[in-house]
Amino acid sequence: MIKTASIYCRLGFRAWLGLALLGLTLPGLGLIAPQAGAEALDFEARRINLAMSQEPPDLNSITSTDAVSGLVLDHVLQGLMTYNQQRQLVGGVAERWQLRDDGATFWLRPQARWSDGRPVTAADFVFAWQQAVAPGSGSEYAFILFPIRNAQAINRGQMPVTELGVKAIDAHTLEVQLHQPCPYFLDLTAFRTYYPLRSDFYQAQQGKYGAEAANLLFNGPFMLTEWIHGASLKMQKNPHYWDRASIWLEHIDVPYITEDPNAHMNLYRDQKIAMVDGLGSDSLEGALQSRMQIKSFLDGAIFYLEFNHVPGRVTANRHLRKAIQSVLNTDDLVYKVIGSPGTHPAYTIFPRWMQGHRDLFTREYPPSRPVLDAARGRHYMELARQELGLAQLPAINLLADDSPGGQKVTQFLQTLLQQSLGLEVRVDMQIFKQRLAKMSAGDFDLVIAGWGPDYNDLLTYGDLFYSENMNNRGRYNSADYDHWVRVAQASLQPELRMQAFAAMQDLLFEDVIVVPLYERGRTYVQHPRLQGVVRRAIGGDPNFNYARIVAPLDGQP
Repeated sequence: MIKTASIYCRLGFRAWLGLALLGLTLPGLGLIAPQAGAEALDFEARRINLAMSQEPPDLNSITSTDAVSGLVLDHVLQGLMTYNQQRQLVGGVAERWQLRDDGATFWLRPQARWSDGRPVTAADFVFAWQQAVAPGSGSEYAFILFPIRNAQAINRGQMPVTELGVKAIDAHTLEVQLHQPCPYFLDLTAFRTYYPLRSDFYQAQQGKYGAEAANLLFNGPFMLTEWIHGASLKMQKNPHYWDRASIWLEHIDVPYITEDPNAHMNLYRDQKIAMVDGLGSDSLEGALQSRMQIKSFLDGAIFYLEFNHVPGRVTANRHLRKAIQSVLNTDDLVYKVIGSPGTHPAYTIFPRWMQGHRDLFTREYPPSRPVLDAARGRHYMELARQELGLAQLPAINLLADDSPGGQKVTQFLQTLLQQSLGLEVRVDMQIFKQRLAKMSAGDFDLVIAGWGPDYNDLLTYGDLFYSENMNNRGRYNSADYDHWVRVAQASLQPELRMQAFAAMQDLLFEDVIVVPLYERGRTYVQHPRLQGVVRRAIGGDPNFNYARIVAPLDGQP
């Protein structure tokens, strides 16, 4: 999940979450709440106002990969399965289901409707999934459908899309054939690439589906009714949603889109918005001084320094990667540069809260930690220079986002690599959408990347460096790594799967696929009269489907 941005800048797209969602409140000086504001919250109209740091880059659920778009899609569309207020996997469009080793059957709710009132049918899922795996779709998430029979062959252009192992038995019965057992398949169907699309509407858009609010059709709790690019958007309760009685809010408005975290905090203080997500160190200090109630939770995002492994790139040299690994002090980065409560140094791509076989995975299989030694790093640099046959190593390109937090991390890395290794780093600072495009094109030597879970299984992190995963932006390619991914994909034995993930973790360190940086903890402030907002690592965050506004006290607006 992706792909980072901050509401707003979660990675990516996302049930066991007991440790993931801590719900901590940091101590303040006799915490007091901000006064109620008519603009941030409107009890009578059942409206909340929010701000976003970026506008959604892609609202086509087939091709969307980023968390900003995922925030919107999570409210306006729904798959076979979904997550409830308790963060448990439950039926969405599917009323009941049966999972087998060789496939699954889903029985759809007869009352499930599109926003134009027409029924959501099994054929809508067949169409969407066929489009996602089609070779020309441009879907970087086609791989997430590979558990379905023939999906991978279709995506390679070896079979027509009609051979995909999914069939509409009738309007409300969907039959899925799996090419091998997939114990986490139900979790996959809650992810955006598995959302339905109605063929007549999709094709009528003539390639513009998702480009504007009018080019979208909705089957989720809300509808996107207005989208002024770069400025604002509005969502309104979907009158045809099958569970509309459970949705209290009528309007979710985003009247402000700005990357400036200080602007977000000022809007909150001025009662213009009901929430500020992802407080930086400056915003956090200001919130504490204002005696605001500050909350924190682990959002599942792992950040790392990713290398371009394509032959011909200087970063494809393992000794150069080992040099960088030998000097990158993640403790200094987290505690001296980022300084965000709940954020932890990372030494693996698997977060500390995910379950292993009998305990948390990182307790069962502790990751290796690099020995920080600048002299060793310079030795690796010399080996890299000799192997590459160069008189001097060239400057390397570091692709980074232009957010204030991203700039601080970039400056830290640039200075560290120059001072410790004598390595010249040229920073390519880009806005969020352009950075995603450059990552997809492989236009970088190094990139500060991040990933959030798409479903509740370690594989959502582990297969990130699988050679056929299009989210493998650095194009790492290892037969050994691919082998262990396939073991984890196919095995029904929990202990064997954990051994496979441990092997991936070892390769991650030994081959320096990436250098893990940190596991993000998010701090945020939320209006005390806004309740029921679900914060979670898996299933889309933040989620306002179950949010409600507490009635104002007498004399309050």
